Amino acid sequence: MISDVHSNLPALTAVLESIDAAAPEEIWCLGDVVGYGAQPDQCTALVRERCTVSLNGNHDLAVTGAIDAATFSETARAAVDWTRANCSPETLEFLKGLAPEGEREGFGLFHASPRDPIWEYVLSIDQAEAGLDAQRERICLIGHSHVSLFFTRPPSTGRRSFATGAQTTDGDLLDLAEGEWLLNPGSVGQPRDGDPRAAWLELDTDERTARYHRVAYDAVAAGAAILEAGLPTALAERLQIGR
Repeated sequence: MISDVHSNLPALTAVLESIDAAAPEEIWCLGDVVGYGAQPDQCTALVRERCTVSLNGNHDLAVTGAIDAATFSETARAAVDWTRANCSPETLEFLKGLAPEGEREGFGLFHASPRDPIWEYVLSIDQAEAGLDAQRERICLIGHSHVSLFFTRPPSTGRRSFATGAQTTDGDLLDLAEGEWLLNPGSVGQPRDGDPRAAWLELDTDERTARYHRVAYDAVAAGAAILEAGLPTALAERLQIGR
C-alpha cells in the first residue's frame, strides 16, 4: 500500500525496491501521484506499470481540471499549475481514468476518508469515529494526511465502543483480526509526521495483519529536481525534515 507519491521519483523508486524485497502479490496506490514534486511523468508511469489498483487524489484531480485548486495553498497551486503545463498527455489520460475511492479483496480504499474521499484529513479521534461510522468494510485504507497512523474501534459488546489511534513507526505490526480499522500508510513523496523517510504499508490479507515501513531515499536529489524546475523552494526544503 502506497499513497501520496507527489511526483517524487527518488522516494518512489526507493519504496518500490523495498516493496520488491517483501515480494507482495499486488501494490495498491491511494492517490496523489502528482503535485508538489518535479517528476510527474516518471512517477505516473511507474504507478501505472506497478500498481494493481490506483486511486486519484485531490492534487491529481486538480491537475486534470476535475476540481478547482482555488482552496489549495499558494505553493500547492503553483505545483498544480506547473504540473498541468509540464506533464504529458499520457499522464493526464491515466489520471483522468481513476476514482478517489474503491474496494479490493474486501478492503475499502479511499484517498482521504470514507465519508469524504477527496478532501477530509483524518487526524483526530472525532474524525476517525465519523469515518468508521461511514465505512462499509471493516478495514479501510486512507491517505491524504501524509501521516503514518491508524485508528481502530473494538467490536461492540452491548454498549457503544470508542475509537483509539496512534501514529506509527518503522516496523510497527498491527493485528487486524477484530474490530474496525482505518489505516494510513503515510506518504511516499512528502511525509509530514516528522520522519522524512518515505512510507509504505504491508498488508497481509490472509493473516489480517499490517506492518508499517519507512525507507531512506535521496531527498537532496528530489529537492534539487524541484528547484531546477522552478517550483517553490519550500517544497524542496520540507523534504529534509518530514513536515
